[in-house]
Amino acid sequence: MVTVAYDKRFEQGIKKIKDQGLKEKVKKQIKKIVENPETGKPMRFIRKDTREVYVPPFRLSYAYLKEEDKIIFLELYHKDEQ
Repeated sequence: MVTVAYDKRFEQGIKKIKDQGLKEKVKKQIKKIVENPETGKPMRFIRKDTREVYVPPFRLSYAYLKEEDKIIFLELYHKDEQ
């Protein structure tokens, strides 16, 4: 069973979203990631060992620690603020 943790920046990003439809899309992506943690695009360079999923217009960044079987949701940020 995969353990899930949330970073403080991720929780703050979720709280800022007012649109309920967008929140539902984010929840669906989180469920997909929990079911298959390697579904996101692997990042390179400074963001190595993290993955991202695109939820228009945001990106959901997370880390999957395979040895610990743990997912840490790091950040939900706008694509233009990268």
